[in-house]
Amino acid sequence: MCAENMRDQIVPKKLAADTDARILEEIGHHSEGIGIDALHTRLADAISRRTLQRRLAQFVAEGKLVTIGKRRGVRYLIAPITGEVSGALAGLTGEITAETYVPLSPEGQEIKDQVRRPRQMRVPVGYNQAFLEAYYPNETAYLPPELRDQLRKLGTPPDGDRPAGTFARDIMHRLLIDLSWASSRLEGNTYSRLDTERLIEFGQVAEGKDVLETQMILNHKAAIELLLNEADLVDFTPYTILSLHALLSDGLLEDSSTCGRIRSRPVEIGGSVYRPIAMPQRLEELFGIIIAMALEIRDPFEQAFFVMVHLPYLQPFEDVNKRVSRLAANIPLIRHNLCPLSFIDVPERAYIDAMLGVYELNRIELLRDVFVWTYERSCQQYLAVRRELVPPDTFRLRYRQALSETVKTIVLQLQSSTRETVGAQIPPSVAEEDHDKFVNLVLDEFENLYEGNAIRFGIRPLEFAAWRDKTKQ
Repeated sequence: MCAENMRDQIVPKKLAADTDARILEEIGHHSEGIGIDALHTRLADAISRRTLQRRLAQFVAEGKLVTIGKRRGVRYLIAPITGEVSGALAGLTGEITAETYVPLSPEGQEIKDQVRRPRQMRVPVGYNQAFLEAYYPNETAYLPPELRDQLRKLGTPPDGDRPAGTFARDIMHRLLIDLSWASSRLEGNTYSRLDTERLIEFGQVAEGKDVLETQMILNHKAAIELLLNEADLVDFTPYTILSLHALLSDGLLEDSSTCGRIRSRPVEIGGSVYRPIAMPQRLEELFGIIIAMALEIRDPFEQAFFVMVHLPYLQPFEDVNKRVSRLAANIPLIRHNLCPLSFIDVPERAYIDAMLGVYELNRIELLRDVFVWTYERSCQQYLAVRRELVPPDTFRLRYRQALSETVKTIVLQLQSSTRETVGAQIPPSVAEEDHDKFVNLVLDEFENLYEGNAIRFGIRPLEFAAWRDKTKQ
């Protein structure tokens, strides 16, 4: 009887150990993480969902797993292994990981090492107001002058002296897709870029995707359109930031009344030992101070980076804080007609580590490494895209009506398209100094005129046929 009791005690422990190994093994097969629903589907024969939730929480606390995303979008990944190499390579130390990351400064590497420690080894901290108070607009610089100059050279288009938002609107279609996809992906969204393009262009929902993921993409589209369509009005004001939050959080929060409002209850940040402010009155006050400070900053890149640091650190909203900061970072870039920031190809883990460095250490160097890398990446993408765009022919647009009249008159009068003929038909609306260029424009049109495009000038098929037969004799 005693032996049977012992067996009863031992066997469950062995089964638990086997199940734990299966859980970790299955998660290890997914380099970009796996959600609890998909994980439980694969392990349903071995463990209940509730028990699985408990084991996952325990693994995170022990530092065996890390999480990406929030709430229903949370995914689990095996924690990177760090340590010293022994044996034949005893002289080497480093991090054993195959993850994609951004190039790091020595300070960025130091922050990464600190935030990668198991959670129980990191000291719990609250909001540090001195971090904000230490910043003086246009005196303090998170981005050194030489770095800002470098970013300006990268991000200024050849015709940069144009109205606010011109460059961003030139690439609006591409930016809507890239920024909606990339920013959503940093929140654990599993839409591919192609899925995102189909959703934005055709309203086609990707098969098998959670409705919240679809909503997140569409919310980004609406918020980006606000920034582009109102580029001359949007600025660092409470109204703009609250509007961005309202658009980005629409349909994603449990309490819809919190969209576009400063939160009134405490929040926690998964995977972090940082605890944001809980008092609503203090949140309101600090939110106003941060926005006012951002507005004072003269350099657009410093402005952009400042809001990427301090808006998420304050956590003024119940959720969607980082998304608001990423889109708000584009406000000064759009207003100064600089290349926008799309966050394309930013490794999720690098961004998470960078934010943890701000939350837990009040250090910005790792986030700065991410910011600089992603801005350079965005410039490479969008300056190339813009070079592919055909610039509008302003001369042709100015004399569009005169061009149509001249071409149609010559065709209806069955005249040959010679320089003399065109010169005799120039309408009075064409300025005298533009006559030569206008004649060349008309002759170019006749070079490409055929029955398929003659309708552009109001010429009917029989009229074109009569002119062609007459002039080719």
